[in-house]
Amino acid sequence: MKINILLLIPFVIFVLFDDSIAQELEPRAYSNLPVNANFAGLNYTFTTGNIITDPTSPLKNLEVNTNNIISGYTRSFSLFGRLGRIQVLLPYTFLSGTAKFNGVDTSGTRSGLSDARFRIGINILGSPAMTLKEFVKYKEEFVFGASIVVSVPTGQYFPEKLINLGTNRWGIKPELGISRKFDHLYVELFTGFWFFTSNNEYFGSKKLKIGPIFAVQTHLNYVFDNKMWVGINGAYSYGGQAEIDGVKSGEKQDNYRIGLTYSTPLSSHFSVKLQYHTGAIVTGGSDFDFYGTTLQYSWF
Repeated sequence: MKINILLLIPFVIFVLFDDSIAQELEPRAYSNLPVNANFAGLNYTFTTGNIITDPTSPLKNLEVNTNNIISGYTRSFSLFGRLGRIQVLLPYTFLSGTAKFNGVDTSGTRSGLSDARFRIGINILGSPAMTLKEFVKYKEEFVFGASIVVSVPTGQYFPEKLINLGTNRWGIKPELGISRKFDHLYVELFTGFWFFTSNNEYFGSKKLKIGPIFAVQTHLNYVFDNKMWVGINGAYSYGGQAEIDGVKSGEKQDNYRIGLTYSTPLSSHFSVKLQYHTGAIVTGGSDFDFYGTTLQYSWF
């Protein structure tokens, strides 16, 4: 039996800095899948924008461009009779930027690994563990799920530098998600909190602590009969108060983002997804434009 399920699970797209980790937009993260499905993806993203730095930092007017290549793998499975999934993302980044350092114009580049991402989740309601044959006959209506997302400090990090590709600390986000189907229309709401360990090598030997960040995202997706779909995306994040050696530094993140997603099948195994999002209201953190494309292959 052949069925095109390529567009039922996306790959997370994210950027690199502490204050933008909560600004991801990830539609269809809790969509139904048959068990024992495998997804391999290769993603390219380009981000460009302003990183709003701490007022006490010697860096000002920081403009950064990043080219990111992200490889990922996802597998679905049965977990307590419900649909579970596990996902791993490994990014490589090319970064260039300009800024004023102590009032002097400067520029620089970086290339290397960024922090990896690991995710495990379960759809608690509305997603029984199903074989492919059972999945074809199932009519999805309401889904309620939960996930744990972990940011792993695999990225390149130099303690003497202010701008790095890695964060030199762990992050964990418990998340809840709901999805409601109305004919071809899917309405989604996901929310959670990011928690971080300390970076004890910030700009030498300083201790950098980032407070919890509340993150919520919502999506309105329309799925056509041929499994092509389009989505309108929105996200809000708040928190992330920084402390350097116990002294509060800068302001909390307080950002709204909006975006668009388009995805279409290329064959029974391949699909492609295009995504764009931008800062709608940014009062603290990173104000950037995001462009992404993902080629995905699925098999059983």
